[in-house]
Amino acid sequence: MNLRSLIVAVLLVVAGCATPERAPVRQPPIIVAQATWQQVDREIVAASRSATEQAKVFARGSMEHWRTRIYEQTEENFIPWFSSYWTQEWMSMKVSWYTISAKGEQDASANRLAQYLLDEYQERVLAPVAVEVDPDAILHQATEFYVQLMGQQLQVIAQRHRVPMDQLNARANKIPAIALGPPAARDASLYQVIHTDLNTLPAYSALIEKIHVAGGDRGVGSTDTAMAPVAKRASQRMEAEMAPRGAASAVAAAAGKLAGGLITVGVAGIRAIIRANDRPDSEALIRSSLGNTFDKAWQKLVQNPTTGVMAGTLYMAGQVEGNLGGRVERPSVGSQGAAVDWSPTESTIQQLDPLPPAGE
Repeated sequence: MNLRSLIVAVLLVVAGCATPERAPVRQPPIIVAQATWQQVDREIVAASRSATEQAKVFARGSMEHWRTRIYEQTEENFIPWFSSYWTQEWMSMKVSWYTISAKGEQDASANRLAQYLLDEYQERVLAPVAVEVDPDAILHQATEFYVQLMGQQLQVIAQRHRVPMDQLNARANKIPAIALGPPAARDASLYQVIHTDLNTLPAYSALIEKIHVAGGDRGVGSTDTAMAPVAKRASQRMEAEMAPRGAASAVAAAAGKLAGGLITVGVAGIRAIIRANDRPDSEALIRSSLGNTFDKAWQKLVQNPTTGVMAGTLYMAGQVEGNLGGRVERPSVGSQGAAVDWSPTESTIQQLDPLPPAGE
């Protein structure tokens, strides 16, 4: 009896192994109604506007930090250097050389001194601050923040409307985010910018390049107005000092070595007194000149929608919202990839509310 039971059990096991596996039941594809897709599109537009606003808050805060650090570095490193006795002496030598080699060129010494001061400002202020925070880095970070928020919101929208993520991704892949082609590599969809490292995306590199070209030189050194008044005043003062210094040298040579040395020291002491008296006015002038020029550059970087730190975000938002029927006009690019030309509508201009000048 036990043997018979064992044989039956073995036969049942063998029969079970021989039974073919059932194929998994395939679920029918989920059909998303057209009305749902329309609602999804509206919510993508709303998500883009919300992400743009949040990116703007981030960019503004970062630019405020940049401005604060520029002012601090100017006060701590540049103005004391500029006002020091030995710097003034060194600049006097430079002005002497500029004047000798000017060959009749008008304002040659002032122009060359202005360039020298700008170079020093770049080295002592702008470059050190750029290690901490920089407008170009803020441009990238704001754009990446917008893209990150859009990726998060697409998942929320898919869950809210029970739309399969693969179907929503397919739809996002048809929504342009960058349109700078031809060639096609200069174009990118919303799906691509969300799921690809922006730094490796050719279309994104092309967009940043266009923003830089349209913006030109983005720093305080981009205009001649920053150092020109300071350099002109310093150059005129130093040129006026040359004649007395030359006369003092001649008198010192005639008076002999010992007396001549005393005369030279006396003239140097007088120059030091004159420069000490002039120092407050010189510092006030350079502080005012730099402050006014920097504030204008800062306002442009913050507020200009095509060349400022929000340019990448606003360009993508314009593409996404414009292609989904939003009120934002689509950024347009001329033939052969001409410079970015985007005239935002009233709704996007409101996102760039004017910022108060520095100090207010």
